[in-house]
Amino acid sequence: MRVDVLGVAFDNMTLTEAADRAMALLDETGPHLAVTPNPEIVQRAAKDPEFARILAGADLVIPDGIGVIYAAKILGRPLKERVPGIDFASALMDRMARTGRRLYLLGAAPGVAERAAEHLRTAHPGLVICGSHDGYFQEDGPVAADIRDKGAEVVFVCLGFPKQEKWIAANGAATGAKLLIGLGGSLDVFAGEVERAPESFQRLGLEWLYRLIKQPARIGRMAKLPLFLVSAAGERLRGK
Repeated sequence: MRVDVLGVAFDNMTLTEAADRAMALLDETGPHLAVTPNPEIVQRAAKDPEFARILAGADLVIPDGIGVIYAAKILGRPLKERVPGIDFASALMDRMARTGRRLYLLGAAPGVAERAAEHLRTAHPGLVICGSHDGYFQEDGPVAADIRDKGAEVVFVCLGFPKQEKWIAANGAATGAKLLIGLGGSLDVFAGEVERAPESFQRLGLEWLYRLIKQPARIGRMAKLPLFLVSAAGERLRGK
């Protein structure tokens, strides 16, 4: 069952359910797309019809962002829980490590994906990372061909939205992968380049506040969250 939040329909799943669904997709004919929208992504989709169509056609749409959870509650159709993309990826890798599924890492600055691979192999013993490529490429074809040649089943595409979702839509079939997931800046976190918020912030849904404290320049982006919730309240009042 999907829940519409300001034009983007989210799968109403827990983290465990989302990871299990992702594994099930690997047994089906691909390619499949998983997306992890936060309020910024929802707002962008409202202004970008192509992006909105890609999100609507995704096989798995999980709510990465406490603002999405709050908006769903305001709209009177609450979601089970927030499913941060990085936690979803970690849960999926645990399952992949137990079953020998092959993962490819795409995105971030040169060298970051390789460092992320080293850390992930340690964190998820048995995980097969079959290849990687940075996000600074000019032609899509060679990258898609490398993913296919490496026999990847899952690809973490970390190019930032909406570029990563549009790249998957255009090139997913050429990669031969079963599941491609848009994960933004996750490789930087996995590589240790960016520090994730402490667990206390995570539990309270305040990772956005921690990032703001660390990067005050993000204030402009963070200021959009209240407007997002106001939009949800407006829809509720209009009976949508």
